[in-house]
Amino acid sequence: MSRQALVGAAIVQPDGITDDGALLVEGGRIIGIVACDAVPAEYETVALEGGWLLPGFIDTQVNGGGDVLLNDKPDLEGIRVIAQAHRRFGTTGLLPTLISDDAAVVDRAIMAGEAALMQGAPGVLGVHIEGPHLNPVKKGIHDAAKFTAIGPRALERLRQPTIGRRIVTLAPELTPPGVIRALRESGVLVAAGHSLADYDQTIAALREGLTGFTHLFNAMTQMGSREPGMVAAALLDRDSHFGLIVDGVHVHPACLRVAIAARGFDGAMLVTDAMPPVGGAQHSFTLMGQPIHVADGICRGPDGTLAGSALSMVQAFRNAMDMMGCSMIEASCMASGNPARFLRMADQRGAIAPGLRADLVHLDGDRRVRRTWIDGQMEEGGE
Repeated sequence: MSRQALVGAAIVQPDGITDDGALLVEGGRIIGIVACDAVPAEYETVALEGGWLLPGFIDTQVNGGGDVLLNDKPDLEGIRVIAQAHRRFGTTGLLPTLISDDAAVVDRAIMAGEAALMQGAPGVLGVHIEGPHLNPVKKGIHDAAKFTAIGPRALERLRQPTIGRRIVTLAPELTPPGVIRALRESGVLVAAGHSLADYDQTIAALREGLTGFTHLFNAMTQMGSREPGMVAAALLDRDSHFGLIVDGVHVHPACLRVAIAARGFDGAMLVTDAMPPVGGAQHSFTLMGQPIHVADGICRGPDGTLAGSALSMVQAFRNAMDMMGCSMIEASCMASGNPARFLRMADQRGAIAPGLRADLVHLDGDRRVRRTWIDGQMEEGGE
């Protein structure tokens, strides 16, 4: 059984940072932290040469990576490529995300996700189905021609058993009564997005079982003086989680700071909404027949509509510190701990604590990825 003592980097935990300690890892699990001069003889010492050791990043919204878009390659190979591309940027757990598409493609993506889970594809935690049950008025870059109502067949499809996690993003105002509850009772994590739901409709959805908000502020009703909108409902609720695309373009940094001031850090999750260029070589791609170009790190369609992002989790982590004024512990909470809690996996990953999986990322002094671990298996190299 592999036993390693990781030394030389400051260890970031939810309640503090240990500057001079050794992290013990055995059999893919975290054993604990000891003084460097108290490492048991049977442990192999791995010198990390400074920087920080953090829990691996968890991204709940990843459309693509490594020049692959899940919609174009909804199979095991496509998922493996996407996961590997994002690992370079510190992501040790993710949910490949399917943008609104035909029922047959949704079926293939769900089956591919299950195959990846069965085969233990590193970093794959499940699948996120974003649409096609969305509001065309808030379609964003999605193809509204793919949108459909949730009928019995669609509900059956989304409720298929999974050995991992499944997120479904939908528009609550277009969802028949009882559907959100039925999904939740099947273990599906239901998120609201691309929606015109008002405050009252959102509160009703929360009471029925809604647990998340996909890219808060984007493609949803905003908070106004007389109509609080979905944004206010998300910030007032204390049990749900919301994703934030922290790239300085999707959401103004002031709005990001307001969200944290209103809710605190406990509900916020860093997400990338990443597209194929992340970890890839191409600067353009096609989405539902539309050419998407990347300029200055931003993905846009022909009419200028934002089309996901070219953001990595480590850049989102750095941005959270630099744009939002977060401490490293707070940024780590949003990048790892909160996504793990949202996914109901906090007893398995998302923090450096005894008994949890050894999913880790090592950042150097410039907060750049040097190496990662998934289930204790180290991979050198990063950005």
